[in-house]
Amino acid sequence: MMLEIKNVMKRFEDHVVLDGISLDVEKGDVVAILGPSGSGKTTFLRCLNFLEQADSGEMIFEGTRYDLNKAKKSEITALRRKTAFVFQNYNLFLNKTVLENVTLGLILGSRIRKQEANEIAIDALRRVGMADRLSSYPVQLSGGQQQRVAIARVLALKPDIIFFDEPTSALDPELIGEVLSVMRQLAEDGMTMLVVTHEMEFARNVSNKVLFMENAHVVESGSSHEFFANPKSERSREFVNSLASFA
Repeated sequence: MMLEIKNVMKRFEDHVVLDGISLDVEKGDVVAILGPSGSGKTTFLRCLNFLEQADSGEMIFEGTRYDLNKAKKSEITALRRKTAFVFQNYNLFLNKTVLENVTLGLILGSRIRKQEANEIAIDALRRVGMADRLSSYPVQLSGGQQQRVAIARVLALKPDIIFFDEPTSALDPELIGEVLSVMRQLAEDGMTMLVVTHEMEFARNVSNKVLFMENAHVVESGSSHEFFANPKSERSREFVNSLASFA
């Protein structure tokens, strides 16, 4: 097992956001984390990369155990060297070119020489179809292009797993497809991914596992095929049937 997540709990004051969330992830899994707004999906993902501190819970990643409430700074740093996080709103540096946005983490974080960092970055940008915009600044790019640069930035770090937090939610509808196409290719290449998403076709056709959440709880988890073809719980059936009504 590549990643085991056990009994994650989180509350903001009196509001319970995560109530005992658990998940197992094998290498190469693409897990779609689904559910209505406010169900705790993003908070769960952020707790796994210590962008939020869980109240309790543990994670075993590639054999190393992490206390999600009490992990040391050195442990968090070590984990982040093996994981990457793609945000909703790209988080690019507006005063840096596409190439500089991708090389910055390599040069400052990984202490890689500039020439080698440039080579790694260009290869990553080629994978997402952005190698022809090396000298462009974010303001010169569409939202879809900016998100592809953000994906290239994490690919350059060669993570073992990527967390995606609604990577298409800030995009105009006509730009969503280009980002999903990149993610589909990553899945075909064997990248392990946890994806909070409202893109049901991606969840149905690209992910192999689903974690369906509502009101801070896991309603259902299992294979994507089973979830969409034969959901087990009544709430899951309602959710899947509501999607069919929009098809």
